[in-house]
Amino acid sequence: MKFGGLFGGVAQLARAREWHSRGHGFDSLHLQNKTMADNLIDPEIADLLGDDASSSPVPDFSDLFNDPAPNSGKSQSKAPRSTPVDFSKKSFAPIDRWEREPDAAFAGKEYYGKVLTGEGKASQRFHGLLQKYVRTENPREQGLYRQRLIPAWWDLARSLAEHYRGGEAEKRTALRFGCILPTLISAEQRLMLSKVVPSNDYGEPIYYIDEWFDLVAEGRVTPLAADELKTSQRNDQSKIKVRMEKAQGSKEANLVLLQKQWGEREAVENDLKAVIELIARHAPHPEIPGLGAAYTPEQKQSLGRAAEMLRKLGRLDHEIVLNAQKFVEASSQFSKLGKELSRLESSSAVDSGVMGRELDGIRQMAKMCVGRQGNHMPFLMKNFFFPNIKLMGTRENVIRYMDQVEQVDSGVFHRIFRQTTNRIVPNTIIIPCYGDKGICWEPFELLNRSTSRGRIAVPMFPKNLKLAVIYALADLRWSVAKEKAQHYWMEEGLTGHYYQWFEKMKLRGDVRIRFLEDYVLWIIKEVEGVQKLDKNVRRIFWRYLPFPQSVKDTLRKRGFVYDELYKKDMNRAASDGY
Repeated sequence: MKFGGLFGGVAQLARAREWHSRGHGFDSLHLQNKTMADNLIDPEIADLLGDDASSSPVPDFSDLFNDPAPNSGKSQSKAPRSTPVDFSKKSFAPIDRWEREPDAAFAGKEYYGKVLTGEGKASQRFHGLLQKYVRTENPREQGLYRQRLIPAWWDLARSLAEHYRGGEAEKRTALRFGCILPTLISAEQRLMLSKVVPSNDYGEPIYYIDEWFDLVAEGRVTPLAADELKTSQRNDQSKIKVRMEKAQGSKEANLVLLQKQWGEREAVENDLKAVIELIARHAPHPEIPGLGAAYTPEQKQSLGRAAEMLRKLGRLDHEIVLNAQKFVEASSQFSKLGKELSRLESSSAVDSGVMGRELDGIRQMAKMCVGRQGNHMPFLMKNFFFPNIKLMGTRENVIRYMDQVEQVDSGVFHRIFRQTTNRIVPNTIIIPCYGDKGICWEPFELLNRSTSRGRIAVPMFPKNLKLAVIYALADLRWSVAKEKAQHYWMEEGLTGHYYQWFEKMKLRGDVRIRFLEDYVLWIIKEVEGVQKLDKNVRRIFWRYLPFPQSVKDTLRKRGFVYDELYKKDMNRAASDGY
């Protein structure tokens, strides 16, 4: 089957609809549909779209391009359950399944028609441009149609998002992979996509965009554009969600403190038991039979330790009572607001505007991942990516490279709140684009800096996925440090010291971009002892982005510069200034 046959037949449908709209149509839309189905669709089109009259009704032009009927029932969403941050997890779980048995998602001849069905003018415009793009052999015209196809696809994707129900497999697949027409990619590439594991087996906050839309539609995550809306523009549901975020942040923060204090109290109690047992052991009196001897010097010292432990237990108990009370209050408020939100949501459908704005956020993420000079074609074509699942941004591959970075930069996911260090993996959205760099959308949510995950994006089809992941985590590192320093970001901490070096060297360009490039060298080259950074940058990173101790022990043997940095660590530790 050639594209000319496909698009030529559907173009006949377009001409028929135009003829009908000018007043030459039949008295009945049903009669029009029947006549078009019987007379205008050639056998090749019917075969490609699966429009076999013996097995299923033929979708006519109006079915393909008009707006969808109202959703009468609740869609069966397959979104992964969103779980609260598990602070007990110290690392990623090992991956035990990298791909699945091939799925038949792209085997159906009706795939293209089902994606476009019900999307109105957006699908009609995209279809017409795609027809012209594929059929033309003039490079200049092809470039022109390509530039027009890019916004046409995003308009279609926005329509898919606004009409999003979650249970339509073909539309989910089109959004997830950017695969609009399976015949635009090779059979080998289709096979690769069909092997991608659909389920989130590891409970990590790493999502394909259709899964992200599920979470947004169900109100389980904050929309990407939520912070851009003025308070006066938010509806009642949005205001309640804002208050729920604050309550949830208070709940989680106090729960972390309680868990830490409970563990600390248990440790002190165990030490106290050991001290009491030591104090309670008495040797026989050397001169008076039947009596125990007086306290030994060690036991007298233990009495002081026991008194100190008792005072510490008293302080811990007081803090536990206060934090438990705060937790209960926040939990009660969260529950109350949740019921109020459920009552409002039960009487209203998902706002299509919210889903449309979410797609706009995804589009902006894709632009940032691709960059100004990159390939901005937003859907799959066979010449633009390799049919190798190991090179593709699947959830499993993203986890693998995140884990590799964390093993080198152990604090990449750490966030300190109330002197407690928590490991918080950000929500990661896998964007179906040809970008080469991941980005940080926000380091944490504005209203919940303590325990919110924040958001980063990783391209699905980069040239080097590991580099794309490293860039995303480098951007996360910079953004967290900058937000933590606030208006002192040019003076204090990681960003302050790096900015001062950047200014001292009189470098041009964006200091953030230079930091990202240096971070990549730090993770890939410097960890192996290959000196690629400026000595002052190496000193800043050694201090604020430290390697694990085992890596430091190895590096100090590989060069004088690392040995000097290692000795400075020892001096700071000895002076208690680290």
